[in-house]
Amino acid sequence: MYRAVTRNIEVQVRPFYLEDRSEPSENRYVWGYQVTIDNQSDEFVQLMSRYWHITDGTGRVEEVRGAGVVGDQPELNPGDSYQYTSGCPLSTPSGIMVGHYTMRNKRGETFDIAIPAFSLDLPGTRRTVN
Repeated sequence: MYRAVTRNIEVQVRPFYLEDRSEPSENRYVWGYQVTIDNQSDEFVQLMSRYWHITDGTGRVEEVRGAGVVGDQPELNPGDSYQYTSGCPLSTPSGIMVGHYTMRNKRGETFDIAIPAFSLDLPGTRRTVN
């Protein structure tokens, strides 16, 4: 489990390899990741957008930006949590993802919260620093 806290909003990520959706012989490796956003602050927030910086095992970078997550822009009152699952295909058997969510509070202020860097590694293989 990977974890980051920004402005008392915790983001936890649990990545997992999707063997049944991967085709290593065709250089296609697919991971899922489950994200939990826990609003431990004392203010209402809404997740407006996401940004991902994805680096594969060869150092190739892909950036992904978009509104919300999995078609949703969740609203979190103090003490609320939101969880979703998504995925990421790579052409290499390892990689790293990191990013941020842009949040908005009731005053209309926007700010970014960190998504912790997390490693995507095939089960049973030696981990290397990418």
